[in-house]
Amino acid sequence: MTDTLTTATDAAYADRRGTRHPLPDLDADALVRADDRAHVFHSWSAQALIDPLPVAAGEGSTFWDYAGNAYLDFSSQLVNLNLGHQHPDLVAAIQQQAGRLATIQPSMANDVRGELARRIAEVAPGDLDKVFFTNGGADANEYAVRMARAVTGRRKVLSMYRSYHGGTATAISLTGDPRRWANEPSDGSVAHFLGPYPYRSSFHTSSEVAETERALAHLEQVITLEGAATIAAIIIETVVGTNGVLVPPPGYLQGVRALADKYGIVYIADEVMVGFGRIGEWFAVNHFGVTPDLITFAKGVNSGYVPLGGVVISQRIASHFDTVAFQGGLTYSGHPLACALGVATFEVFERDGIFERVRDLGARVVAPRLRAMAERHPSVGDVRGLGLFWAIELVRDRETREPLVPFNAGGADAAPMAAVAAACKQAGLWPFVHFNRLHVAPPLVITEDELVLGLDIIDEALSVADTHVA
Repeated sequence: MTDTLTTATDAAYADRRGTRHPLPDLDADALVRADDRAHVFHSWSAQALIDPLPVAAGEGSTFWDYAGNAYLDFSSQLVNLNLGHQHPDLVAAIQQQAGRLATIQPSMANDVRGELARRIAEVAPGDLDKVFFTNGGADANEYAVRMARAVTGRRKVLSMYRSYHGGTATAISLTGDPRRWANEPSDGSVAHFLGPYPYRSSFHTSSEVAETERALAHLEQVITLEGAATIAAIIIETVVGTNGVLVPPPGYLQGVRALADKYGIVYIADEVMVGFGRIGEWFAVNHFGVTPDLITFAKGVNSGYVPLGGVVISQRIASHFDTVAFQGGLTYSGHPLACALGVATFEVFERDGIFERVRDLGARVVAPRLRAMAERHPSVGDVRGLGLFWAIELVRDRETREPLVPFNAGGADAAPMAAVAAACKQAGLWPFVHFNRLHVAPPLVITEDELVLGLDIIDEALSVADTHVA
């Protein structure tokens, strides 16, 4: 079956204006669907209720199905495809590395592993100078917590309710969103707190200044009530990702840093989603002028072409393990293919001015366009974001701010958002939808024309949401 599928797929390509696109190939589509439905077990899904789209190919900011339908990828897959589909420099890096050394165990020194670690240390803030490589974001957060616990001798970790930190044991316990519920109990040494969210303030504020003050007062109260001497770490997504693209108000992260210092707690910045260019910085903490003790990363470090994540470690944390063995490791830690891609990613970012264009497109194109949508569409309650990372929050009533769909809605309750997403797909855009929000997170290499086209499609799809406004 593999040979048949490969032949069918190869036959589905043709040259159009110098670019290779999949042509309709319904036989290949049927083969992919049959194998998937018979044998692939999908994450976060009721298996009999899903119908995954078979994808034939991708290039830049676009991917195609076997029917020849093109989709602008406004989710960068899972907000990881920062340099887009089939970037030639990344493809070449895989080929070249595979040709000379496909893999080597992590206990040995390797040139691309060392170079990538050095490059990451050079752009990390403060004295975060060492890197422990993992296979992805979840295990990066697992190991960051393990380091904090070893250094402090404490067990407890605090994390936000509005968060996602991964699907492994401790990472899912750290996660605040409903994906945690079915996996409890797991790591019982986790407590949650409420972070700032000016549009839906839990602290009844009407300004960012007040939101920062009260959110920090709440966090300190949680620290006190949980017992400061029992808390190893506080972990925070620098910009909350899946759970809302929540940009911290001025002073909040500095306040977290101060509380961590006051109580001897390790501050972990989860940058799995926003690191490596998503908001126009190597690390989002650089934008906010704060230095954590540990930074976790994955996704954009090499656009996910080969799985890679890691923990950037401050000297204080790293020095603890100078004469004490770190109890942790992974067979594929710092895999040469993945690290070669990371090195190539650095080179592309620097050569092509990716950060500058992300900041420019975010400020000049996305921000004003989303504000205009908010004025025109009664279903838009709030828009927020930075760089090429934005959320459009949809409501039934602007005055009451009732969400377009209920929290954690499924089935018929989620139908209005499903209809908005369907309108986007029908027009050729693949959206990122979570609860009552559309997220704007295209590849960082998207052209301005493609970006405008995608925003046009969203603008039109919001008319569907408008029909549900009270």
